[in-house]
Amino acid sequence: MAIEAVRSVVDEIAETEVFGRVGAVRGLMIEIVGPLSAMELGGLISIEVQAGEPILCEVVGFDAGRALVMPFASVDGLRRGCPAHVVSKRATIRPGRNWLGRVVDAFGRPIDGKGPIQPGPRPYPFRNEPPAAHRRQRVGEPLDLGVRALNAFLTTCRGQRMGIFAGSGVGKSVLLSMFARNSAADVSVVGLVGERGREVQEFLQDDLGEEGLARSVVVVATSDESALMRRQAAYLTLSIAEYFRDEGLDVLCMIDSITRFAMAQRDIGLSVNEPPTTKGYTPSVFAELPKLLERAGPGPVGAGTITGLFTVLVDGDDHNEPVADAVRGILDGHVVMERRIAERGRYPAINILKSVSRTMPRAADPAFLPSVQAARALMATYSDMEELIRLGAYRRGASPEVDRAIDAYPELESFLGQGKEESTSLGESYLRLADIVNRLGAGSS
Repeated sequence: MAIEAVRSVVDEIAETEVFGRVGAVRGLMIEIVGPLSAMELGGLISIEVQAGEPILCEVVGFDAGRALVMPFASVDGLRRGCPAHVVSKRATIRPGRNWLGRVVDAFGRPIDGKGPIQPGPRPYPFRNEPPAAHRRQRVGEPLDLGVRALNAFLTTCRGQRMGIFAGSGVGKSVLLSMFARNSAADVSVVGLVGERGREVQEFLQDDLGEEGLARSVVVVATSDESALMRRQAAYLTLSIAEYFRDEGLDVLCMIDSITRFAMAQRDIGLSVNEPPTTKGYTPSVFAELPKLLERAGPGPVGAGTITGLFTVLVDGDDHNEPVADAVRGILDGHVVMERRIAERGRYPAINILKSVSRTMPRAADPAFLPSVQAARALMATYSDMEELIRLGAYRRGASPEVDRAIDAYPELESFLGQGKEESTSLGESYLRLADIVNRLGAGSS
């Protein structure tokens, strides 16, 4: 193993130094003249400036004999003629088990003040290819997420990919922290893409806590960082998850949020003159989404799994906006969180009737599946009659089915609500739901 690690490091050392020069700067787009044959899309370029650190950039396109690059950081001090060195043709990272409990930026550099992180044994590309479809295993056994609403009604399997769709301030980040603390996965990898800077410490200390962080790796790119850094954070999150998957572990990979990844890709696309389509999103956004999301899922035979939970920030609470619509078609299910449920004080604010797990009912325990279906029927009946019930226009006795739904409503609402410090196992979730249904006699009707 040590010999392989040394060999891979030596292989990455360039035999010669190749560089060009800055030819023009247009906004955040920098044009490089020089040996284009030594550059490729996604490659890294380091631009020397007279004062300060070199500016690291990524090649995002080519035009009329020039390479188009975008910076990962501020371009202060940049001028025409600055040397632009080709750093690598393909950016890689070296994750390891000692990354657990650490917080890193989009390049894997520690930002938690705990000192440097030793690189792992082998390199992983930031933009890795998903496993070939014919080599992948099927999704595994049900995964205990510790949240009874999902455990009972939206049972998730190891290697499944779920989207969490919600507007801002509805509780997506808190729900992810509950998964990281309470799930039965071996390792959690959390990507905070475009997060507010002041909320990062709140998430780490209040939501995730020491227990959750100890078995997690957190990747952070705040909203003030460049579009490349925000996009890179999502790529790095999957690369770290792939390392632990290849170690034979079951990984819970969470990204908050995929929408901000799409916005970062939109900014990059517009900078290279891609044509804007619906709501300004460029075609490359919808090409990059499946490449990123397909990296999660079951691994090849002998490897572990990556269970993906990806939040989608729906614009204006419109669940049919372009990114939400595209992501919903790629993933294996979706969890819908609604503002009106949060406003009445029930958290997590999940609308069970609008949420779907595509592994159900096969993933659910067959002994409890009738109870799950009966509870869904009760909630659907109450939802259909809710306005009449609240207005007082419905009279008891008119329909036994509606009467049972009214009786079940308070208990089902209590079942779906859960504090962020609370954990309910998969088996306990089924038992509690079955108890509610059986006491009302709804399971036999």
